[in-house]
Formats: sequence, C-alpha cells, structure tokens
Amino acid sequence: MADNDLGSLLGGLLGGGGKGGGANILGALLGTLGSDGGGNPLAGLLNQLRDGGLGEKADSWVGTGQNASLSGPEVAQALPTQTLDHIAQQAGLSPEQAADEIAGVLPEAVDKLTPQGEVPQGSLEDLLGRG
Repeated sequence: MADNDLGSLLGGLLGGGGKGGGANILGALLGTLGSDGGGNPLAGLLNQLRDGGLGEKADSWVGTGQNASLSGPEVAQALPTQTLDHIAQQAGLSPEQAADEIAGVLPEAVDKLTPQGEVPQGSLEDLLGRG
C-alpha cells in the first residue's frame, strides 16, 4: 500500500476535517516503521516510542483512559533522526514541522486504532479494516 493511500485511510479514521496533512505524515511514518513490529507498523511505532522514553504516553493512547498529549520535541527525541528526516522529506517539511504534525495526530490515531485497549494483530490494512 502506498503512503498516500495509507494517509487517505488514516484521514478517514481521523474524520478528515483538516487532518489530511497529519494523516498523510502519519501514514508515511507507519509505512516507514512497518518492518519494526513484525509486519505490524503500529506495534513497531509503539515499540520505537517506548524505546525513546515515551512508554507512559504511548500506553495512555492504547489504553481506554485519557490520552496523554505529545509535543513535537518529544517526537523528535523518541524517533531516530534518520526516520524523522525521511518522513519530513516525503512530506516536504522540516524535521521539526514533521515532528509537530506527528505529535498533533498520533495520540488520537493510536487511540482509534486500539479501541479494545490493546494493539490488534495484523497488517495496517487489517487494522484499518481494509485487509
């Protein structure tokens, strides 16, 4: 699945409404990290964030309680520089702008992708109900 298709699916998940750019960048991020979660890009992303010191925040998005907020600098610190640079280049943004975009949509997206309070198994297409 192409990153722009993934962004469209994520945009639908997030209800569109001006979040298209954020959904596209999130799609690029999940596409880039897809191999880090054993084929499950959401698991790969959450593992990356936990390794980057954002475990409590990531767990709040997966869980059924309140979602912790996230800042661009936290995203930039948690993700490998190479990954963030790649995503920024794909989106035509600076790494700082890309981190801010990711921070703006990630808590809601993870929350909606994990409605049962746990990370579902399968590919991203499966997670989005398009598999």
